[in-house]
Amino acid sequence: MNLPAPMSEPHSFAQALPTELDKILEPLPAIMAEIAKDAARRERERILPHSAFALLRATRLGSLRIPAALGGAGASIRQTLAVVSQLAAADSNVAHAMRSHFNAVETLLLSPAGRLDRYIASILTGELLGGAHTERGSTRPGEVRTRLTRRDGGYRLNGQKYYATGAAFADRIFISAVDEEGRPASVEIQPNRKGVRIADDWDAVGQRLTSSGSIVLEDVQVSADEVEWRDTLEPEDEAGRHAATFRQLYLAACQAGIVRNVLSDAIEFVKKTARTITHGHTDRATDDMFVQRTLGLISARSFAIDALVDNAAGHIDLAFSAIMDKNSAAGPLLEESALATAKAQAVIGELALAAASGIFDTGGGSVTSRSFNFDRHWRNIRTLLCHNPNDYKLKVIGAHSLKGEPPPLSGGFF
Repeated sequence: MNLPAPMSEPHSFAQALPTELDKILEPLPAIMAEIAKDAARRERERILPHSAFALLRATRLGSLRIPAALGGAGASIRQTLAVVSQLAAADSNVAHAMRSHFNAVETLLLSPAGRLDRYIASILTGELLGGAHTERGSTRPGEVRTRLTRRDGGYRLNGQKYYATGAAFADRIFISAVDEEGRPASVEIQPNRKGVRIADDWDAVGQRLTSSGSIVLEDVQVSADEVEWRDTLEPEDEAGRHAATFRQLYLAACQAGIVRNVLSDAIEFVKKTARTITHGHTDRATDDMFVQRTLGLISARSFAIDALVDNAAGHIDLAFSAIMDKNSAAGPLLEESALATAKAQAVIGELALAAASGIFDTGGGSVTSRSFNFDRHWRNIRTLLCHNPNDYKLKVIGAHSLKGEPPPLSGGFF
């Protein structure tokens, strides 16, 4: 599997020993092919992809961002999102469900000294992290009513979360909560702990198998060392701002993978199934100039989306490095990475939806057959785009262009 080199890494033609990154990447093409094999049927029949996550655990894919000096792969954000796009091309549900893990790791990398140490051994062996923070019925996403109360020398956790993406596939889940005095906290639990119920009740039109539904917490026992007290639920420091931008571009990387899948599905359909229309000028669909044009447009859109994700990821890599180095340029670079990501997302959404619609111009009525399940591509892209409206991104980009106004980097919603 070929990945972009880190921006600071010079190219070398010298023979080198396999790195941890090489070891993780080497089996991925075969594993992704296995994951892709039944992706359309799983989505059609609502079969959660537990088997796919068993394969990914075995590859230790979740350690991509752990530095090589600590035993991880040491992958850059550009390289990590390139893998995410390839995984999304196999099954976008699986790639999207991994977002909570990679977000948690990104946060740990920039946390105060010692916090990463608690989890690094388990991450390196393949363990996956999840998160559940948002609740239904609140006026804004950041409002939390899940309650942490003192009892028997420890705590009890009660509440209900929604949009708990990836929870059913995680080994540990971080829950946002508040105590009796309203102090915010992050609480670590295991999904099989007594009182924890993960429901497969995500009822969106797309991304149906991401386990993005409910977690019900009923008197869950929590020890003191599983509680991390915070100043705010959504950190507004450099680490929090970086993670917010990373989460946004991650969604775009998933869309990039979906469009690659659109292209491969369209090519296979034209080659194996499509017929020419009655008044067409050729005997084979593969020779039809209008079908060729449609496929060319899908391919060009896929190429452009990949380039946009890669470019924005490069900006995020620079900001991350500046934070790690405690460089005074970190603030401006964080702003640049947020704007680059917003610009990329604004264009990617339009290109991706157009590509997903384009597959239906490659054939007649048969292209809409439920057996192909091609409509899932449009539904999945449309669902991902609902996370943050483009109009807000475009407004912020315009205000920055006209008046130099900085983007709202707090809150994680830009």
